[in-house]
Amino acid sequence: MRFLAVVLQQTCRNMLFTWKSQIMTQFTVSLSVLIFSFFYLIYSNALHVGQELGDDLRLVVYLEEEPAPAMKEQYQMKILKFDQVDRIEFISSQQAFKRFEQQLGDNSDVLTGVPTNFLPPSIEVYPVRSLDTLSRIKRFSDYLQTLPGVLKVQYGKEWIERFYSFIQLMRVVIILSGSLLIMTTTFMVAHTIRLTLLSRQQELELLRLLGATNNYIRMPFLMEGAFQGLLGSSCGIIALLLLFNWINLQFAGPTTLATLPFSFFSWQVILSIIGSATLLCAAGSFSTTRRILQL
Repeated sequence: MRFLAVVLQQTCRNMLFTWKSQIMTQFTVSLSVLIFSFFYLIYSNALHVGQELGDDLRLVVYLEEEPAPAMKEQYQMKILKFDQVDRIEFISSQQAFKRFEQQLGDNSDVLTGVPTNFLPPSIEVYPVRSLDTLSRIKRFSDYLQTLPGVLKVQYGKEWIERFYSFIQLMRVVIILSGSLLIMTTTFMVAHTIRLTLLSRQQELELLRLLGATNNYIRMPFLMEGAFQGLLGSSCGIIALLLLFNWINLQFAGPTTLATLPFSFFSWQVILSIIGSATLLCAAGSFSTTRRILQL
């Protein structure tokens, strides 16, 4: 306990001695965590939206004629041969007519006298909702087009391709911002610790003469780096939470983003981000102290 108290005392002393550098380091770590967490929050919510697409993610295969039971089994086998799906529904001309009539609502009288079989039968294919499905859905559509008796295949091509491109862009941004987080946290903490070590070189030499080991000298600086990462990342997450709540208040109308399932990070993700930043800062401190103390 006495050793821990001495280490904490030395850590506080080091941080007060270089308070200007400490403030700059805290700001840099907080900003880096904020940038990374912001884009990761967008990415995670976009994936969640993709999983909640529901019936919007489907392929409608229009057929030339109503398939017989044996032909339906062949269609099912060929569809499942290409990829896994949630379900396959066969829609007859009469069912398609009833759907169309319900969609028209009060204007359904325009269908008076129209044959109930004027719409083609179809197969509605609901792929498994995942990011990989979005990347394969065009090839899935091209495959369905080659099936016998198929007139046309429709799906939300434009918005699906845009959504997938957005997800891919977010992946690149997260990798870049994550690299920025690693470089800035380790470099800034290492630079701050280096300044402290160089400014107290004579004191460190005196400690060595008194019998202090490198591990004893290094411990306060490791705790200083870890504390910088802990405080900086916590401030970054708090800033992101405030920004998230502000955006929710700005778009709290019933016809805006309030209808989308946006949510903040879970406690597991928050602790993972804070823990990673803390370890990175401690690693930067360890690298610097090890290099300088060996001189």
